Amino acid sequence: MATRTPEQIRASIEANRMELAHSLTRLRGEVAEVTNWRKQITEHHKQVLVGAAVAGFVLGGGIAAVGGLFRRRR
Repeated sequence: MATRTPEQIRASIEANRMELAHSLTRLRGEVAEVTNWRKQITEHHKQVLVGAAVAGFVLGGGIAAVGGLFRRRR
């Protein structure tokens, strides 16, 4: 097993620390971008509108179906 000097170990620790700081900064930027819901809605405007229309149609149909069931029982 190769032995390292204390200076080499310190240098390795410092290099790892710098790499970790860089990775953490990059991760914070990526998280901020992904969780920016206003930007996501702007970028995917068409998909959001289609999803809202489908959800409204399904919800409206479900309410109508339940209302129809209650009207039949009377």
